Amino acid sequence: MAMVRQTRQRAAVVEVLQASRAHPDAATIHAAVRERLPSVSLGTVYRTLDALVRDGVVVTLERAGQATRYDWRADEAHPHAVCRSCGAIFDVDATALPDVPSTKLPAGFRVTDMHLEFMGVCEDCQTLNSST
Repeated sequence: MAMVRQTRQRAAVVEVLQASRAHPDAATIHAAVRERLPSVSLGTVYRTLDALVRDGVVVTLERAGQATRYDWRADEAHPHAVCRSCGAIFDVDATALPDVPSTKLPAGFRVTDMHLEFMGVCEDCQTLNSST
């Protein structure tokens, strides 16, 4: 990590992100960090997240009308499955996906990043909706 200063607050944010596969938003991260460091501010959490994103350690997952979510696994590019009902975001194993053929891209186009999302309804929401 290329951050200049490693504070207790920053270390706690990193630990929360590394321990989560739920792709938490800043408020959720803040609540988890406050369990360990009650005086940490939401602003500190946002500044830390911004630095982690700038450093390429964390990626943001943005959805219109929803809080930005954060994914620690920036070094392991992978698609996500997003539940349209509850908003849960799940990691998808990218090894089972076919490569995108470069011949279909515009001539001279150089890919620098790719985001792939599968939209649908998670198993919990399907179960909940079928029982009502």
